[in-house]
Amino acid sequence: MAKRDYYDVLGIPKTASDGEIKQAFRKLAAKYHPDKNPDNKQQAEKKFKQVAEAYEVLSDPEKRQRYDRFGDEGLRGTTMHSYQGASFDDILREFGFGGGGFGGDLFEGLFGRATRERRGPRRGVSLERGLTLEFEEAAFGCKKSVEISRHETCPACHGSGAEPGSAPVQCPMCRGRGEVQQARGFFTMRTTCPRCRGKGTTIENACTKCNGTGRKTWSGTVDVTIPAGVEDGQSLRLEGEGEPGDPGAPRGDLYLHIRVKPHPIFERHGADLVMQRAISFSQAALGARIQIPLLNRKTAALKIEPGTQSGQVYDLRGQGIKRLRGAGKGDVLVKIIVRTPKKLSSDQEGLFRKLTQLESTDVNPHKKGFFDRLKGKFVE
Repeated sequence: MAKRDYYDVLGIPKTASDGEIKQAFRKLAAKYHPDKNPDNKQQAEKKFKQVAEAYEVLSDPEKRQRYDRFGDEGLRGTTMHSYQGASFDDILREFGFGGGGFGGDLFEGLFGRATRERRGPRRGVSLERGLTLEFEEAAFGCKKSVEISRHETCPACHGSGAEPGSAPVQCPMCRGRGEVQQARGFFTMRTTCPRCRGKGTTIENACTKCNGTGRKTWSGTVDVTIPAGVEDGQSLRLEGEGEPGDPGAPRGDLYLHIRVKPHPIFERHGADLVMQRAISFSQAALGARIQIPLLNRKTAALKIEPGTQSGQVYDLRGQGIKRLRGAGKGDVLVKIIVRTPKKLSSDQEGLFRKLTQLESTDVNPHKKGFFDRLKGKFVE
């Protein structure tokens, strides 16, 4: 199923400004917030992740330009966030809406309290990227260098967000607990501190190198070993190659979505390779021994049994692709196509007509050529 147009997802025209894109995202984030959808949290989460994907593309000038020109195909090869397993607040944080800004001010005003957030250090968000392989690279495995763009821990403040020489201080609102209590009638509820967002600390003197975010943008390459037998549509997970987490928390992962180019001869079915091979009538009738090309540029001998029919399949065991999970290799399946000649020499036609007499088979009568007809005119 094709993806919905990103502009339709955000409900904006293609001429929308950066401010209109951000405003649309804020509005939809509030609409699909889990606290506003207590009876249908899973559906709301699914829709919000679609909104987040659209915002990631349209808020990035380069990705937006590629999307406007080429659609989804234009995004192939770019690094995208993976929102699988990411919480609502994790996604907001990745877009720079964490802390007391977007999350604290907006949602506290909407719901009268801060958003629920997991206490303690949060794991980094995972990334996604497409990777195209040649048919042989997927079959035999290879090494690739993948270009990605992600955040790294700020080397100046080591991720704390505080200017070197200073440190985060205890949050005065929650006194370091990360939670505040609210009395509602006979009940007392504990909610995430809206000022420190559950961290228990705040930054008074922000790091000038990262503006208090604790992160710097990094672009480079990641080396990856592609295992033999990987298939089109599969995903490989590179542990710890995603976005950094909070101090003390692990990084996210990098997911590589594999696309394998087609092969001019072989079709792949799991670990098996399927190909067609044409043979002549005489080879099919009398049998023959032919050479079959293999993926490793070698050949294998195949014995054609007498009486082979068109469409019959022969199996070269163990000549296929190494199984990604499990031992051994698949097979090469050769589908035989009996070739019908379009033109026959006079000798060939004569032999075929003798064969039809032996078979008592009706065929079209022999057609005289020009010289045969000319010769007949002078015979008395």
